[in-house]
Amino acid sequence: MSYRPYRSSQLKLSAGRRVLAGLTVLVFLLAGCSGADDSTQSSTSETANTSETANTIVLINPNSNEDSTRSMVDLAEAETDGVVNVVGVSNEDAPSLLTTLQDMEEAVPGVVALGVEAAEDENVVAIIVSAFNDPGLEELRAKVDIPVFGIGEEAFHAAARDDRKFGIVTVTPDEDLIESFQEKAESLGYSHLYQGVRVTPGDPKELVESPEKLDAALTEAVQESVRSDGAEAVIMGGGPLSAPALRIEEQFEEPLVVAVIAAIHAALGVVNETE
Repeated sequence: MSYRPYRSSQLKLSAGRRVLAGLTVLVFLLAGCSGADDSTQSSTSETANTSETANTIVLINPNSNEDSTRSMVDLAEAETDGVVNVVGVSNEDAPSLLTTLQDMEEAVPGVVALGVEAAEDENVVAIIVSAFNDPGLEELRAKVDIPVFGIGEEAFHAAARDDRKFGIVTVTPDEDLIESFQEKAESLGYSHLYQGVRVTPGDPKELVESPEKLDAALTEAVQESVRSDGAEAVIMGGGPLSAPALRIEEQFEEPLVVAVIAAIHAALGVVNETE
């Protein structure tokens, strides 16, 4: 397992989340669901190695898509206002998109290996597992001495704040994966608030290749979650859905919970407590 980190350039909130969302999703979609080429990986690695300092949060992308990693890191770092560095690493042994529970389970060894290696750096103060099912989260927590956050777990916490009823919108129709969402709600004590899942129609790999179709499908699914299921907040179920969520959120009075942003806020809370 090679440790090839990506760190975004500094991004300020004043630049606007929606501008960032549009730009990062273009990078992600231009590559489809394939990994970045060797020159891109080399460039991102060099950027990380020359800029890592104290108070670094490592974001592990459990899939192998470098462009998705870049998009999620940019979104996370836009929330930090320069307080910490955010470094991203991709699980090169996994597919470019995790769409089934089996995919998630097979990603666990890579996630744990990357996390253990990251934790050896004394500058790393927290780790984020950035796939909605949180593959390897508990296993990694058992092996390292620094805080580890899962974007799925933190999204549930954020959505359920103030006892809000909440639903999930995702592009992955795998029944076992959807069942795992119910199990997570129960394990976190939110089963009485959880209103179920709405899944966009069609092949998720094809859907994410078109930002217009993706936005339209997600918008419809969010509407169903709110109108039919009674959700008072809606979780966007997947790291790659972060940027689309920021593009469509103005259409709704109900908050759309972006899992990556929920996790970085939780990690920042720990950083602030230790300072």
